Amino acid sequence: MSGTSEGPGSAADSTRPTVTERHSALPVGRSAAELHDYRAAFDAAHLAMAVVDRTGLVVAANHALAALLGGEPAELAGRPAAELVDLAAETRTWQAYLEVLRGRQARLRCTRRLKHPDGHSLWTEVTLGPVPGTQDVLLSVADISDRRDLQARLRHLQMHDPVTRLPNRALFFERLSAALEASSYEHGGTGRIGLCYLDLDGFKAVNDTLGHRVGDRLLTAVAARLTHCADQCGYGRSGGHLVARLGGDEFALLVEDSTGTEQLADLAKSVLAALQEPFDLAGQRLSVSASIGVVERACEGTSATGLMQAADTTLFWAKADGKARWTLFDPERNAHRMTRQALSSTLRPAVDRGEFALEYQPLVDLESGVVRGVEALVRWNHPQFGTLTPNRFIGIAEEDGSIVQLGQWVLRTACRQARRWQLDHPSDAPVFVSVNVAVRQVWDSDLVGDVAEILADTGLTPQLLQLELTESAVMGSAGRPLQALQALSDMGVRIAIDDFGTGYSNLAYLSRLPVSVLKLDGSFVRGFRYEEGAHPNPADETIVEALVQLAHRLGLTVTAECVETAGQAARLRRVGCDTGQGWLYSRAVAPERIAEMIGGPAYGSAPGHGSTPPPLM
Repeated sequence: MSGTSEGPGSAADSTRPTVTERHSALPVGRSAAELHDYRAAFDAAHLAMAVVDRTGLVVAANHALAALLGGEPAELAGRPAAELVDLAAETRTWQAYLEVLRGRQARLRCTRRLKHPDGHSLWTEVTLGPVPGTQDVLLSVADISDRRDLQARLRHLQMHDPVTRLPNRALFFERLSAALEASSYEHGGTGRIGLCYLDLDGFKAVNDTLGHRVGDRLLTAVAARLTHCADQCGYGRSGGHLVARLGGDEFALLVEDSTGTEQLADLAKSVLAALQEPFDLAGQRLSVSASIGVVERACEGTSATGLMQAADTTLFWAKADGKARWTLFDPERNAHRMTRQALSSTLRPAVDRGEFALEYQPLVDLESGVVRGVEALVRWNHPQFGTLTPNRFIGIAEEDGSIVQLGQWVLRTACRQARRWQLDHPSDAPVFVSVNVAVRQVWDSDLVGDVAEILADTGLTPQLLQLELTESAVMGSAGRPLQALQALSDMGVRIAIDDFGTGYSNLAYLSRLPVSVLKLDGSFVRGFRYEEGAHPNPADETIVEALVQLAHRLGLTVTAECVETAGQAARLRRVGCDTGQGWLYSRAVAPERIAEMIGGPAYGSAPGHGSTPPPLM
């Protein structure tokens, strides 16, 4: 093509054949009758078509194309084809069109939205390909408006919830992903995004008691109020907020170009207030509440998955904190949760890797000051988080069942160490070892069999082993747990109730349990302290004295926890408490330090000792 005739808007020069002359060039080498038939078929075809020369000008157009674009076929001849079907609107399509004209590309197919002269718009599928035996190309234009409308309706049905008519999970994530992607190259917005993720409190009860039809009506009414809240608040740019039903009774309000957490908090408050108003559903008056997780952050570095994980976590916090409230995402709280997950995933193999160790805190006779026993306390020497105390991982172990494996290791290690002390100090009275036991160990393992086997393997006598269970666990024991406790007691193992006085305190039930020791919760003992010149609470001493007397009448011994001063020890001794445990004597220490204490008086317990506690170890 010449330089002046290549563009879509160039006019034919004086040497160009006339339209009539060019029209005869429909396939060459044909008879006049055949050419006449070709022209007749071309003109009568229902498919809109035009013959376009290599310069991009229309040589001939049929009636269908003229009707589609408005006008007569003769009016289209000589006009740039690209102008008729808007091929220059996109650079990629325009370049492909030029390649077809030059014979370097065989075919082009694209979708174009065209405007009819009467004002209405239509969607078309435009196709260009070579005319065999000529230098021309054939342009065909198919009206696909009905197909597009059908596709749009089907997509709407696919992307919207049939009950509430709100966008569904698929459309929500499509919009969320698009918003996060757009923020990377758009500079007119705030570059931030916000999300209120909520579900209805107690919605299942509505379905179960009133039926799914009423439940669906409630969901529809909730959707209307959420949409009204989003519209009234006017958050985000035009069309920049989305209310979606993600499934069940879960909804989401997406705020694009958010201005900060205060904006999201205001939205959450307005939603809670709107939902607190009773719903009147065909004479059925219902009241519901919602829990909302609120997340607001910069779009940069945020993924759709990450944002939803944060929202889901925050929604869980809102429910755990009491429901009917909104909760803002807290990175520090989330870090603690992530740490908990990391601990959970590595807890079981940590036992095999030898990451656990035991420390021991002495249990001291309050009269003589002699160490009578020790409590074994497990520590996790975690390679990433350092030394962890039991409160960081025991709850996790109980939840995932690894407490059975860990408990067996603690029990065996403690019994082996107690036997070692006994052998190393043959002239001193042997000290017993106290080991904490979780109720799940009783249910999920043969605790009685494990204890018998470990005692036999280590050579420790049953009287030198004490098992501690919390008051709530022991007082609620029935069936298998109670049978196990009774079997252990019959074996000679001491059973202790830990943290006594904070749980059920069912004293009538206490007499029927195979218990030999009560360990008073530290909250009672703390009331024995003199602080800033104030006198101790006499009620605490009265309660402790009554508990001690009751325990002694039942044949039980009493250990006081959290003894920190010599004054506390003296008062506990005065009311008849048998043994004490706390920082006055020692923190939990390595077994070598316990070996040094065996046979001698512990600090601050016997009469005559000072009232100042030793340095904390």
